Amino acid sequence: MAQVKWTEPALQDLDEIAEYIALDKPVAAGKLVRDVLESVKRLRDFPDSGKEPDELQGAGYREIVVGPCRIFYRHDGSVVYVLHLMRSERVLRRFMLRNRAPGAS
Repeated sequence: MAQVKWTEPALQDLDEIAEYIALDKPVAAGKLVRDVLESVKRLRDFPDSGKEPDELQGAGYREIVVGPCRIFYRHDGSVVYVLHLMRSERVLRRFMLRNRAPGAS
């Protein structure tokens, strides 16, 4: 079983997305947060269940999708680091993940 660790930037990402949704749909925002947390919790037992993002092939990142969010993480031994969340309609750029993983330069 892997340990799941959220980075501070990833928590901020989730908060910002939820706050934006809550402007019009507070119930939907709460449901999204619950769904994201539940999906990420499953990574403890299935850390490699996400797919490699098309934009980051071979870079060691994986993602799971909880509509409308893409959740990026890295599985490092017995730890899963949740690095970044973004709305799926946005375009991912490599620099968005830079310096988010512990020990990254």
